[in-house]
Amino acid sequence: MDEAQPSYEAAAARVEEIIRRLDSGEASLRETLELVKEGKQLIERCASELEAVSGALEELHLDQLVQRLEQDSQ
Repeated sequence: MDEAQPSYEAAAARVEEIIRRLDSGEASLRETLELVKEGKQLIERCASELEAVSGALEELHLDQLVQRLEQDSQ
């Protein structure tokens, strides 16, 4: 994993902070734009990581299914 990128958990926590700040109504227009941009990047990163994990889980399930089928055929 790239050291410059936060972990999934850290990214998700930062998104929550951004949402709280935006919901507060206290952010200036410039800050709002910056927060929205940062939040979008973090959400995309989290979605990408979740997709990778989902793909790995599907592959694992397929491997287990193949293994069961091979055992059943013996």
